[in-house]
Amino acid sequence: MEALSKAKFVRIAPRKSRLVVSLIRGLTVDAARRQLAVSNKLAATPVLKALNSAVANAVNNLKLDEKGLVVSRAFVDEGPKIKRSTPRAQGRATPIRLRMSHITIAVSSKS
Repeated sequence: MEALSKAKFVRIAPRKSRLVVSLIRGLTVDAARRQLAVSNKLAATPVLKALNSAVANAVNNLKLDEKGLVVSRAFVDEGPKIKRSTPRAQGRATPIRLRMSHITIAVSSKS
């Protein structure tokens, strides 16, 4: 059985979020929480919230034991971009793309 959690429209670029998500893939829940707690990256906070949500889904909905859970799948998809522009020389404008992430984390029992 696998419990899933999604954090959508997170205002962090997917490339930066993937660095954090790759740290916890395959770890136990306790080890993943410790890893995210000491991580220096800004994306660690929403990834930790998604992980805690997936664990809560597993415990409350699927009646699994929290101690035996492992991060089975974790990935980041690209969300929509907010498009802005900044002024440049000689009356020109340069586009700025503010990227968003969709973080998906799935936990399952070890066996």
